[in-house]
Amino acid sequence: MKNSSMLTITSLLLLLLLTFHLAGDIVYGWEPGGLANLIMVVPFSVVWLYGTLVLAERRSGYIIMFLLSLFSLVVPYVHMKGKGVGITSRLAGTSGHFFFVWTLLAIGVLGLFSVILSVRGLWSLPWRRQPQ
Repeated sequence: MKNSSMLTITSLLLLLLLTFHLAGDIVYGWEPGGLANLIMVVPFSVVWLYGTLVLAERRSGYIIMFLLSLFSLVVPYVHMKGKGVGITSRLAGTSGHFFFVWTLLAIGVLGLFSVILSVRGLWSLPWRRQPQ
């Protein structure tokens, strides 16, 4: 499978899981779920989609996917520090706990994999434009 195809798939999956995760944050009360979330999430997601789908295999697309994939690695880190999401957290005993934790793990895996694929894509691009 081509590097760019894998990057497109992982980037789209990562964006989907991040929106699921944000919805979980709102449901569990960690995010307020107000207009500020909407104002931040929609442009963020549109830039990510644009970089993934429209700017695919271009330097700017790889840079957008690299930076946002790197940023996605912050999400599992923030939730796992301190008490984390295990038995000692306030998530224990709530429904949907498994899916919430699974999305955290999947975001970490896909985020790191997307970072690697983005770097490989950037590395494979020619550094200067060829004269025509």
